[in-house]
Amino acid sequence: MRVLRFGAALLCAMLAACSQSARAPHAMTLNRGNGGEVKSLDPHYIDGTWEANVLGDLLIGLTTEDAAGQPIPGAATRWTVSPDGKTWTFHIRNHVWSDGVPVTAQDFVFAYRRLLDPKMAAPYAYNLWVVKNAKAVNEGKLPASALGAAAPDDRTLVLTLEHPAPYLPQLLMHQTFYPLPRHVVLAKGDAWSQVRNYVDNGPYVPKEWIPNDRLTLVKNPRFYDAAHVRIQVVNYYPTQDTQAALKRMRAGELDTQTPIPAANIDWIRHNMPQTLRMVDYLAVSYIAVNSKHPPFGDARIREAIALAYGRETIVNKIMKLGEKPAYSFVPPHVADYPGTAHFDFEDMSYPGRIRKAQALMRAAGYGPDHRLHTAYETTVDPDNLRIAAALQSMLRQIYIDMDIVQVDLAIHYKNLQTHDFALSFAAWIADFDDASNFLDLLRSDSGNNYGQWSNAKFDALMDEAEQEPDAQKRGQILNEAEQLALDDYAIIPTNFRKTRNLVQPYVKGWIPNQRDLNRTRWLWIEGKP
Repeated sequence: MRVLRFGAALLCAMLAACSQSARAPHAMTLNRGNGGEVKSLDPHYIDGTWEANVLGDLLIGLTTEDAAGQPIPGAATRWTVSPDGKTWTFHIRNHVWSDGVPVTAQDFVFAYRRLLDPKMAAPYAYNLWVVKNAKAVNEGKLPASALGAAAPDDRTLVLTLEHPAPYLPQLLMHQTFYPLPRHVVLAKGDAWSQVRNYVDNGPYVPKEWIPNDRLTLVKNPRFYDAAHVRIQVVNYYPTQDTQAALKRMRAGELDTQTPIPAANIDWIRHNMPQTLRMVDYLAVSYIAVNSKHPPFGDARIREAIALAYGRETIVNKIMKLGEKPAYSFVPPHVADYPGTAHFDFEDMSYPGRIRKAQALMRAAGYGPDHRLHTAYETTVDPDNLRIAAALQSMLRQIYIDMDIVQVDLAIHYKNLQTHDFALSFAAWIADFDDASNFLDLLRSDSGNNYGQWSNAKFDALMDEAEQEPDAQKRGQILNEAEQLALDDYAIIPTNFRKTRNLVQPYVKGWIPNQRDLNRTRWLWIEGKP
């Protein structure tokens, strides 16, 4: 009898538990395949789009992104601009950090000064050089107090610029302009960005980080717009192996995946067309050529490689994503830019290009009996390996024997930053819609000038463009600077990119856009199987 009574009681308890479970709301969870492994949650130490995706869920700058990637008020509710375009006054929103401490204008000043500290060696510090004296502070020539960022009170931030920057609202969305929780950073130092110490002002806070497995964020109840945030948990998965990520998408383990495996694009278009989210992107892929690495200081060799790279073959027969071959560095349709700069061999046949490249290599001292041996670095992404193999074959025609070196994404970008390569795959994705954001990479003192190309006339043109208030004239000056860099083969553009996302149909609110910014706060899940 006891057994029967116990069994009945257990059955009732189980039924009650099931009933309660059925009624209990489940946390809406989004699983995002995010490409690379994040190296830090500190915005001053990151430089990859996969890292910026995560940080954009955690921190909010003066402006932030709407659902379509366009700037809207963020930590600032409004701002005014002086007639000369050089003084911007921001009114800080009445909101708090995730620990309840008020966000103040001083948190922004503190963050900007920290980013520019020469000891930080922050890769993106130059993004702040638009602010008065920022470059000199970054170079250690002026104290941090000389920076043109002031907080007259807790709710007012004044930025004084070196030159007019009508694109500033876009630039302010970038992680380099995020505030930091001053009270936590001062107490914890760099350890502030560890999950257990993390404090932010965005829609999510980090909960758990298992390296090379997942980074879990949960909804921040203290976020100023928390009432409209639907996703309660977001898991970011490192997915460098895009083909393995596709299998996880098919198995329902991932709800979104960036990037996509181009090798499977035909299969995806046939079997999963509803998941494809691809539009023209403000981004360019290119070959970085280390001009300080012999013999690539010789422009003839750089030109020969540019000639031998079969852009049409790569984009049409290997990648097949609908991307366009690049004969310039700045993508088409950039705001206020004529975009007429280009390689002069664009209309030459490919056999003609190879003949010219061979002649250039012979003039540089190479030929069938004296071949150039070098190495090309790329990432472990399967698509990048396919491109590297094709490049290897193309360069054999012009007396270059190229070894392919594949490294992890984080190591790859570290090698680019430290110039530890000869030839390398590289890509640039716009931080804001302006030609200068691409061309600044080629400045002699740019932190992202991977190939160390340097040209005083180019730098002077870029400086001149900065001071030109007329948008049309400024665009012409920037166009002249780009043509100069192309004529010297400072870099070798290969293709203009498209956004490369797979999004399950039940993920709602995803708006494809040329910035490829789709913050989790704007998304929700509806009708997931």
